[in-house]
Amino acid sequence: MSVNDRGSIKWTAMMMPEHHQLLHQMWKQQEYKAKPELDEQQKEEINMKLHVAILNDLFVIIKYYSVHDYKTVRGKLKDVDSLQNYVLLRDGTKIKLQSIIDLQID
Repeated sequence: MSVNDRGSIKWTAMMMPEHHQLLHQMWKQQEYKAKPELDEQQKEEINMKLHVAILNDLFVIIKYYSVHDYKTVRGKLKDVDSLQNYVLLRDGTKIKLQSIIDLQID
């Protein structure tokens, strides 16, 4: 004998709208990704690649953390502002330095 249990889905019809909204929010939060912590060697490697890419006018692929998810962007660097801690691409994309997870020269 098999029981087809639909989990919390079977109870959503009897819930108040507020409970339904909280349940959706809880499911969404379970999909959040954590920001990885980089060690000093990884940070130095990213910094070195940034300098090489801006000096030689090379394309870069930047993987960064934003709003509980990982995002990837490709482009050429326009500016690296270490005082205000951001990287500016030629297409206008602005990325915080502390958000960068990985950088590859393309």
